[in-house]
Amino acid sequence: MKQAQHKIVMATEGQGLYEFTDQVVNWVSGQGIAEGLLTVFCTHTSASLTIQENADSDVQRDLLTFFANLAPEDPSLYRHTMEGSDDMPAHIKSALSDVSLSIPVQG
Repeated sequence: MKQAQHKIVMATEGQGLYEFTDQVVNWVSGQGIAEGLLTVFCTHTSASLTIQENADSDVQRDLLTFFANLAPEDPSLYRHTMEGSDDMPAHIKSALSDVSLSIPVQG
């Protein structure tokens, strides 16, 4: 069984949804693996992973709005505020979503 590992570094500009499918597909394609299981893991404590639709940009806007309403940037709601008003809401969002994804690779 062949195994490979790679680190993708994402430059971000604050909160949001960041697409990195192309980087993953390009890396997997270069590994010569026709079938297997891809594990994607996010090491950041206030970021997470999700697989969502990209055909309609309203999906991303609605997700961002939902999470903003679920975990608002209001320092009066949280004790952990040392890293700014967006830090604790980011921790809550990452706790409710995935930090690891397992994706079947076929072809």
